[in-house]
Amino acid sequence: MRNVLFIVSGPSGAGKGTLVKALMQGRRDLWLSVSLTTRAPRRGEKHGEAYYFVTKEEFEQRIARGEFLEYNNHFENYYGTLLSDVMRELQTRSVILEIEPMGGFQAAEKIRAMGKYPVVLIMITPPSLHALEERINHRGKESAEQMRERRERVAFELAQADRYDYSVLNDDLDTAIGELRAIIDKEINKE
Repeated sequence: MRNVLFIVSGPSGAGKGTLVKALMQGRRDLWLSVSLTTRAPRRGEKHGEAYYFVTKEEFEQRIARGEFLEYNNHFENYYGTLLSDVMRELQTRSVILEIEPMGGFQAAEKIRAMGKYPVVLIMITPPSLHALEERINHRGKESAEQMRERRERVAFELAQADRYDYSVLNDDLDTAIGELRAIIDKEINKE
């Protein structure tokens, strides 16, 4: 068995969080990284579970100190992954980052440059753009401008799929969970 950094990406509403949550059940050989963000918590999100919710000032101080494996600013909020957390966990088990593509590419580049751990990128795709819009609309109220920005971001993120090692279509939940689990197990067990 080897310890792998798995980067799981996909547009907002593609279901990556649902798939990763199902995958993590009962797995001690995987650790799901919890990102920091400056956005406000959504209904039901708890500090330290979905995200670590921090102020913009704290986030920017951490940027200045070089604490991030990756970070990005989109929809007027910062999102980032602490390098120390990922490196600590990779010593004993594989790590999953559930992040957007540009952050994923940043993280992959840094970890590959260290030469210690393999990196596998997995893109989660929705069955259709219409289905994706339906999922996003169920999340809560967003302005027309925010929805336009999301549609542009979705197009950009899906255009990055060819840069990923694997793609999982989230059309049927059980099938997608099985595919994701098979990819993870295959990569961890590579010689």
